[in-house]
Amino acid sequence: MTMSTIELTRFKAGREAELLAARPEMLADFAADRTGFVRAQLVKLPDDEWLDIVEWETPEDFAASREKGGNLPGIARFFAAIDALVSAEEGVSV
Repeated sequence: MTMSTIELTRFKAGREAELLAARPEMLADFAADRTGFVRAQLVKLPDDEWLDIVEWETPEDFAASREKGGNLPGIARFFAAIDALVSAEEGVSV
């Protein structure tokens, strides 16, 4: 069985249109620039909160991505639409 690293980021974003408009370019930038990026799913929660579930091949890939931050325009645009971080966790799929 292959395990992967799962990133769970919960955040507040009151500018839903901006967030959703930036999402496709952010995903394209991740696919082009982030080694080990597998996929991402964005979940809308109540009260302008969102949960971003991102799968990485390894914990090292996730750590390297965190170090890069918003280094490309699509990623920076998505991050700019986030008002506040609620929580961030890392786990392993089983």
